[in-house]
Amino acid sequence: MRALIKISVILIILNLPVISASGQKVSREVPPLRERMFFGGSFGLQFGTLTNIEVAPVVGLWVLPRLAIAAGPNFTYYKYYDDETNMYGAKAYAQFVLLQDLNNVIPVGLHTGIFIHLEDEWLNLETAYWQNPPYASERFSVNTVLLGGGLSQQLGRKSFMNIMVLWAMQDSGYTIYDNPEIRISFNF
Repeated sequence: MRALIKISVILIILNLPVISASGQKVSREVPPLRERMFFGGSFGLQFGTLTNIEVAPVVGLWVLPRLAIAAGPNFTYYKYYDDETNMYGAKAYAQFVLLQDLNNVIPVGLHTGIFIHLEDEWLNLETAYWQNPPYASERFSVNTVLLGGGLSQQLGRKSFMNIMVLWAMQDSGYTIYDNPEIRISFNF
């Protein structure tokens, strides 16, 4: 009889976390807009024979718990030996989180998310740098679609770092991107 009581007490204690977790209700309320918004972007520096300075801030919104959209301007100063140019434009992207926490699938202590990324970027380029004479105009525009994926590492309650590998889906003929394009961005 004592063994039966001990086994019953042990089973009840072991099942307490399951019982208490099943009693919790999941909130279906949509968080306020200010909690779903995020800011961030990327900043790039490269110096030497090739100098490349890029600033690309973004403002985004978590539309769904796994789907984020963002947009923002970008500016690039590009110099190769004595030839230099400025590129400016805008980009918009969508990210879909495939896996929010890798540790739930492979328990190795990595709390990293996996996402896919689709980006549409419009750039305005200087004609004298990218085309041979005769020039049609002073500047012209190029639209590029980038597709890829990456890893997202949470840094704080609302901040995270993304490491992405992207491919330009069409060749504009100006070799602005080397496939693959590797980017690191921060959002908060």
